[in-house]
Amino acid sequence: MTQTQDAIIIGGSLAGASLALAMARAGLRVTVIDALPRATQMAAEFDGRSYALALASVRMLGALGLWGALKADAQPMLHIRVTDGRAGEGPAPMSLHFDHGELEEGPMGHMVEDRFLRPALLRALDGTPGITHLDGTRVTAQDTGGAQATVTLDDGTRLQAQILIGADGRTGPVASRAGIARHVTDYRQTALVCAIAHEKPHHGTAHQFFMPPGPLAILPLQGNRSSIVWSERSEDAAAIQALGDADYLTVLRPRFGDFLGAITLEGARFTYPLNLTLADRLTARRLALVGDSAHGMHPIAGQGLNAGLRDVAALAEVLVQAHRRGEDIGRADVLDRYARWRRFDTATLALATDTFNRLFSNDNPLLRLGRDLGLGLVGATPLLRRAFMREAAGLTGDLPLLLRGQPI
Repeated sequence: MTQTQDAIIIGGSLAGASLALAMARAGLRVTVIDALPRATQMAAEFDGRSYALALASVRMLGALGLWGALKADAQPMLHIRVTDGRAGEGPAPMSLHFDHGELEEGPMGHMVEDRFLRPALLRALDGTPGITHLDGTRVTAQDTGGAQATVTLDDGTRLQAQILIGADGRTGPVASRAGIARHVTDYRQTALVCAIAHEKPHHGTAHQFFMPPGPLAILPLQGNRSSIVWSERSEDAAAIQALGDADYLTVLRPRFGDFLGAITLEGARFTYPLNLTLADRLTARRLALVGDSAHGMHPIAGQGLNAGLRDVAALAEVLVQAHRRGEDIGRADVLDRYARWRRFDTATLALATDTFNRLFSNDNPLLRLGRDLGLGLVGATPLLRRAFMREAAGLTGDLPLLLRGQPI
């Protein structure tokens, strides 16, 4: 049996679910195919995973009707402090401080835990007409060569739509099945991810501490808790992850410092390898890529999910407007509008994160001097500081309607 929709999204990721909502609420019929079972994604216990949502992404969630349910559990980021140094020695004298009071729009972003964001998206999928959500389901084949895109599911069901959208992550098969190659740069770094409880309040301050092996991000959660994204050389990270909790904290403490008092672990500990992956193209015949399927970046600037949501907002606007004009939304000239919109921003952000990681993840004394002077210069120049803040908040560039908080 073959079922027909306007769009099929492979990957029930945060980007994939958000795109389904944006399209369905504008009148399109969308099927989301999600390999993860629903019960796994709805688990209420805290496992330590959290997301830094830029202000523009928060506005998008508001436009999709999600932010009202999330706001009470979200932690605003009121300050961002960027420092350079070595473990156990503390930060260098030069630093950079962003204060949300310098932006008229409010906090630069919010931290939201996965246990709140993912279930909110799933409940919204359930409550939105026009969305079919197939969880615990895998695609075994795809064909975008005809007048419709066709996928075959693991139970033999065939689905057809005008367009197929890949939201299946950095190693997902949608792009490779379509003949889209990826350029991969291995940083030989691994991110250690966990959450901690601490003795003293964080006052809504996010910290980015650059050390020779890689950066340490300390991101505020509600209460006296913070999310940790800690980059180390891969061989060292594997050894650290293998330690028991007490020894793990012993390694973390000199990097973390004592400015928040005593620290303890909360939730699970994770690791993931750090690399830069860029798809050669964002589109192919009757196919588009969003999120990590299109570009996976170093978490050094906390822009991974935010970049994916920018893809979602742009693609949804292009497809919805084409649909309203009666166009075939899978046609090449329609998809080219999306590719042109996102190509420059994606390339620029990838280059920036790659450059920052290479510049700061080393102990070269000349580079250390140069970057410390650079931090000091930006911190002492209001116009530069404000420009960096607006970039971090996602308020620059040609913003789609959703990122401005407006419906399509």
